[in-house]
Amino acid sequence: MHKSSYKVPGGKLIKVSLEVEDRQISRILITGDFFIHPESTLPEIEENLIGCTLDKDEITEVIQSSLDARNAYPVGFTASDMAHAILKAFD
Repeated sequence: MHKSSYKVPGGKLIKVSLEVEDRQISRILITGDFFIHPESTLPEIEENLIGCTLDKDEITEVIQSSLDARNAYPVGFTASDMAHAILKAFD
């Protein structure tokens, strides 16, 4: 299990726990003191990240597409910030 915490400058804290198999995300849990409206978007983001490679552009695109599909908006972070938190687990 890989874990990270990332405090977005001027924003919120994002915590990530994930497992990777063959350089692809096989399990992920994202928590923190951030907000997404509607809140039900977060489980969808996690589900959509399963199978993603450890590529920041791909992860950012999946997160942003998940937000866009639900007309959701994040408070205190961007899709790129969340991708950074995910990849930070491998620093």
